[in-house]
Amino acid sequence: MAKQIMNVRDVMAVLEVSESKSYAIIRQLNSELSERGFITIPGKVPTAYFEEKLYGMHAE
Repeated sequence: MAKQIMNVRDVMAVLEVSESKSYAIIRQLNSELSERGFITIPGKVPTAYFEEKLYGMHAE
């Protein structure tokens, strides 16, 4: 089973960016989700949303 939630270490590994950049990306994605009425968890982001925003993939 694939992870449903990504943390900062997961984002760092996938994008090969620094910890601070990973946190910035997570904050941006969570801000977008929050504006749309979703509950967010600081330092974590849903994998499906991460993939949709970064790779244009859509969860089915």
